[in-house]
Formats: sequence, structure tokens, C-alpha cells
Amino acid sequence: MRFRDSGKMKAVTFSYDDGISQDIRLIELFNRYELKSTFNINSELLGTGRIIFRPDMRVAHYKVFPQDIRLIYENHEVAAHTLTHPNLTQIEDDAEVIRQVEEDRLKLSELAGYEVVGMAYPCGGTNNDDRVAKLIRENTGIKYARTITCTHDFEPQENLYRFNPTVYHIEDFDALMKMGEKFIEMQCDRPQIFYIWGHSYEMDYKQDYWVRMEEFCRLISGREDIFYGTNKEVLL
Repeated sequence: MRFRDSGKMKAVTFSYDDGISQDIRLIELFNRYELKSTFNINSELLGTGRIIFRPDMRVAHYKVFPQDIRLIYENHEVAAHTLTHPNLTQIEDDAEVIRQVEEDRLKLSELAGYEVVGMAYPCGGTNNDDRVAKLIRENTGIKYARTITCTHDFEPQENLYRFNPTVYHIEDFDALMKMGEKFIEMQCDRPQIFYIWGHSYEMDYKQDYWVRMEEFCRLISGREDIFYGTNKEVLL
């Protein structure tokens, strides 16, 4: 874990999926508080869009354009999310699993201007298993892959190809704030990681979500004993 080179035992990192227009607003928020995030992108879906219909609400889900990747995600990390967002565990053809991941990684590397080495598994539910993780580890340039299974703790994990985050960002903002306070107060003699994941468009679900997220960013940022990095900087 590279963050240990900083001499700090605590690290905070964020991970957001899909490469959508709300990422721009989220990055502005992260930059304001000097926080770092990884953004997991489906390269074949760039430039497409749709509307998500929720009770009494319509939420924009527009993918950013490929030519804007470098500018939008500057100083953060671009990572893979497969070409077209399939559930990899439901693909029986091993070659197709590999293609979805490795071609996405290579296309994003070209767009970002550096080698992409991380990813997040797409889809909800059971979106990863030992078979898929083994295929990715042995046949692609991916060095770590994030699941959606939250641990609600800060313990590092040995299996970087099925790495579980700490918490889902809008699961419960009160609980997120309490978790942040606990992390800040911790005195550590071994590495601890606070890993938050989500989708930036979900911040549009309720009027106060962006406000609450900024409250969390303000709370967790600016601590001398915490390393703030992308997933790559924290995990590798």
C-alpha cells in the first residue's frame, strides 16, 4: 500500500461509477476539499444518455464524451468498468469476460493518457466471483477490482481482485458522518482505509444529498494524519 510511504496509517479514498455528467460537480466538490477519487468508466457507452425515472422525479444519466476524459478527471484516477456494463458473472464465455475488461482498460488508457490499472465490477447483486476475478488477474492489466459489498469497517484486505469498500455513499448520511468521526478519532498502529463508493447521479435523488456530501467532505478533509488518494494510490 503506497500510502504507507507517507508515514500515515489512515487513508481516505472514493470510487464513483459510470462516467456521468454529475461527476463534474462531484469533482469540483472533491477539489475544494483536496480529496481524491477514482472514476470507473464504460468506454463504449461514452457520449450516450438516458433519464432514470424515480417516484416523482426524473434524474439525468448522461455519459461524458470521450474527448473530455482527460480534462474532467484531471488529478483523479480513471479506471475500468467494462465496455458495456454487463454482469460478468453471467457471461459464460471466458474470452468475453476478458474482452469486456481488457479492451475497456486499453481504450481508457488511451483517453486518459496513462495506463489504467484499476476497475470496479458493474451491476448490482452478485456482480463478482472467484472465476471472474481469476480471469481478470491472469489475463488483463488490471491490478485491483472493487466490489459493491460494504464491510462497514476500515480493515485492509489481501484480495485486491475482490476488494470490498467500506460504505455506500448515500446508504445513511447520519451513519456516514458518525463513521467519519470515528475514523478521525482513531489512533492507529496499522493501516486503516475508509473507502466510500457510489454513483454521482444518485446525489440528485434528494435535494439535500449534495449538501450532506459536502458536510462529509468538510468533516473528513484536512487532517494531518490522513492520506487522501485515489484507489490506486491507496491500494497499490
